[in-house]
Amino acid sequence: MYLLRKPARHVFFVLFVLLLPAIALWSKASSTPRSSLVDILKGELDREFAGLKAKADPAPYYMAYEVTEDQTDSASATDGALLENVHQHNRGVDTTIRVGTAKFDNYHPYKGSRIRFTSFTALSIDNDPNQIRRALWAETNRVYRSASRRLLQLKTDQQLLAQEPEQDADFSSETPQTYSQLPETYRYDIKDWNQKVRGWSAQFSQHPKILGSAVTFIGKREIKTFVNTEGSAIEQGNNFFRIEINGLALAPDGMDVRLFDSMEASDPAHLPNDKTVTARVQEVAKKLDALVNAPPAEPIVCPAILSGRASAVFFHEIFGHRVEGHRQKDISEGQTFTKMLGHKVLPDFISVDFDPTMRQYKGTDLIGYYDYDDEGVKARPVKVVEDGVLKTFLLSRSPVGEFHQSNGHGRRQAGFEVVSRQSNLIVESSKQVSDHDLRQQLIEEIKKQNKPYGLYFEEVASGYTTTGRQGLQAFTVVPLVVYRVYPDGRPDELIRGVDIVGTPLASFQKIVATSNRAEVFNGFCGAESGSIPVSAVSPAILVSEIETQKKQNAQEKPPLLPRPEGEKQ
Repeated sequence: MYLLRKPARHVFFVLFVLLLPAIALWSKASSTPRSSLVDILKGELDREFAGLKAKADPAPYYMAYEVTEDQTDSASATDGALLENVHQHNRGVDTTIRVGTAKFDNYHPYKGSRIRFTSFTALSIDNDPNQIRRALWAETNRVYRSASRRLLQLKTDQQLLAQEPEQDADFSSETPQTYSQLPETYRYDIKDWNQKVRGWSAQFSQHPKILGSAVTFIGKREIKTFVNTEGSAIEQGNNFFRIEINGLALAPDGMDVRLFDSMEASDPAHLPNDKTVTARVQEVAKKLDALVNAPPAEPIVCPAILSGRASAVFFHEIFGHRVEGHRQKDISEGQTFTKMLGHKVLPDFISVDFDPTMRQYKGTDLIGYYDYDDEGVKARPVKVVEDGVLKTFLLSRSPVGEFHQSNGHGRRQAGFEVVSRQSNLIVESSKQVSDHDLRQQLIEEIKKQNKPYGLYFEEVASGYTTTGRQGLQAFTVVPLVVYRVYPDGRPDELIRGVDIVGTPLASFQKIVATSNRAEVFNGFCGAESGSIPVSAVSPAILVSEIETQKKQNAQEKPPLLPRPEGEKQ
């Protein structure tokens, strides 16, 4: 994961998830609140808030604590040898204090500046009340001082700016929520996992062209406890598991080629067996060998098909970030869609929903699921685009224009401030054809444009986009497996070293049709509020034009000596 310092850039990363049911024993989620932690948090919150309101100037009008607790197990192996076996358990708190008024407070945007009052502060994992209260007291004091200083500076700075006729408020009023549903607990034998990753990683030893490889398992259980001065008290959490299959090789011209695969789930009953995982590892190794021998790509503008997974990243990067609410009121942002409510922004056969309440899509778990966002607002489905027309934005508790309430998309990684972020992006199409017919349309488009070939993007690694005014309004999607599709019936040709590039508004207009079969891409998205789990669901799309560029080539020389032969066990 990479967290980008510039607010206008974002990266979408794959989350690799796997837990085999043969070794997992689960119990049902408990609806019994962990009253001890909630009581400690509420008690100290009330004490701090009352004291600051009575003695502090400027006084706070809102406070919140959010405690995040993680338990993580990881095991990693390469060439049949175990490299890592780690268990971690930690807990910390994020503190929010708003001073001033809901109309104008210390979070007010100013010339695109980014603010960070919170600092993820360690808390006792065994609910020691003295340590927790003292940590909350110290952090509250620090955050309040920082918040009050910024409010005073903002009031001075605002006098030097040209004022908008009507300025959006900084904070919305929301109904307090009470909720408690902890994630399922699990027990498994980490020694068994050690053996599994050893066995899977050993498959790469049979491929001498592969210079580096690893198979990693991660199992994580996360619990979030949120309280605020409005009366909300929320306990929720989730589990996810990860097997990451990675391989690295070197092409004859010195270009590194990389490949990975993933299997995802939040419930072990939905996962494949060991034999299937072994086959997937072998497939990664086989494709990596083929990529080493594949010809390098050349820059081209041509018709293309993006698979459902590739299209999912395409929509996440090009569209999803540009409808996040806080970007509409940030003067440093490009504000692509700010003035386009009620106008066509996508082809009229495309609709886009964001639905954090959706746990699965046709049997595949979605990791962008949550019950309540990080501001204590209940999650809900949001139809952002209907038949190509923009209807709303993704909203936190920061009002935007005519939208005065949150729609449950205030999110953050622990240690970061909340902003509006994506959840589960669902692309729907009313212009669907079969995969076979979509390919035929691609070939017809290649012939119509008199192009030597078109492209098929099968797998992607990630993507990133720039949304700010400073710099280009552009995006990049980083494919892993790409084929040339020839119009004369020749077999598809695997190529390497391709990046998809372009500008958003032009790219939307190039979508011609979609397949009738959607695919899921689960990943981590990094932006201003840290790295958060998201999902995107999309059918394959046919675009009349797509622009590609060559991937950077480090021109690395191969190793001077052959790799040592492994000893027979």
